[in-house]
Amino acid sequence: MKRMRELPSFDRPREKLAAKGPEALSETELLALIIGRGVRGRDVFLVASEVAKRLRETKGAPVYEDLVAIEGVGAAKACQIVACFELTRRYRASDVRGRRVTKPEDVLPMVAHLAGRKQEHFVCITLNGAGEVIDRRTVTIGLLNQSLVHPREVFAEAITDRAASVILVHNHPSGTLEPSGQDIAITRQLAEAGSILGIRVLDHLIVTGNGHVSLRELGYL
Repeated sequence: MKRMRELPSFDRPREKLAAKGPEALSETELLALIIGRGVRGRDVFLVASEVAKRLRETKGAPVYEDLVAIEGVGAAKACQIVACFELTRRYRASDVRGRRVTKPEDVLPMVAHLAGRKQEHFVCITLNGAGEVIDRRTVTIGLLNQSLVHPREVFAEAITDRAASVILVHNHPSGTLEPSGQDIAITRQLAEAGSILGIRVLDHLIVTGNGHVSLRELGYL
């Protein structure tokens, strides 16, 4: 790949986007636009290609700590990249509303961003009486335990949504799909709380980069 300064002006990412639209740019060119410039000895395209490689490994869920470890990506650039992807994720989040859920696989596209996370994220998806998604929210980030994933945190927004049911999802950064004793205890505690509130816990999914499991299908709900 040629360096930025070796390209004719009309073929540089900024000019190319203005003339032809973002669809005409490669993944590396789009990232080069976000990054802006490289550092001494490392052209912006080289830095962008390494960022692109890392993004593919994390399935498009950039992790700040990984990005700043790339030579040529400082704190400011890492924040820019993470912010761009988070903003996109939030805009796309509205696309899940109204989707009908009939099986665990229907949920997976809504939580695909969890697969590359290095911390556990606990997500609650609220549904109406027709099984359609009302909203999707991250409840906690970090090690899951019963003091952090408390029923009041999980069901507060579900009550506001007037949800008929919820589906719970969390990721395992280790890659294992085996539910832990803590996972099972949290699931049963939340199912009991939901029963009292009249909000049914339909399922609790564990997702990793290797697949998913349903605690309902495993017999824990």
